[in-house]
Amino acid sequence: MPKLRDILKPRPRILFVGINPSIRSEQMGHHFASPGNPFWRLLYAAQLVPEPLTYEADARLVEFDLALTNLCARATRAASELSTAEMIAGQRILARKIQRVRPRVVAFVGVSIYRRFFGVVQGEGAGAKREEIHGARVFVLPNPSGLNASYPGFKHKLIWFERLREFAESE
Repeated sequence: MPKLRDILKPRPRILFVGINPSIRSEQMGHHFASPGNPFWRLLYAAQLVPEPLTYEADARLVEFDLALTNLCARATRAASELSTAEMIAGQRILARKIQRVRPRVVAFVGVSIYRRFFGVVQGEGAGAKREEIHGARVFVLPNPSGLNASYPGFKHKLIWFERLREFAESE
């Protein structure tokens, strides 16, 4: 089974942080590989990358000054399968990665991962945040999964990916 690797580079414009890989992503060895997940189409539609990419080209993110990792490396069908211990360990590992690669913006892919990382109970949704992590500004994207009832359609998610682009450009 292919191993899903982080896609990191020094000082990326944006570091995308997912909660953990799907079973499909782990099987394929590429991030956001589930057929119904529009992550790659959203990157292009929001002009975060200049050409359409698919999950198979995930390693090319570095060409566009982008990077990608997960809070937890273990693939699951649902993030709820992750243990509290895995999440706590993942937070420490993620903080060290952020300190090491020094992104300008950390974009949490999903409100729940942002809440988990910062201990925010509720109320905070997608968008720019006050917090910083090792000098990186923080932005929260809606989870692109089709199962996300709060942001059900492509256009509902695209708004936030476009706002991320504007946020990253506003340094």
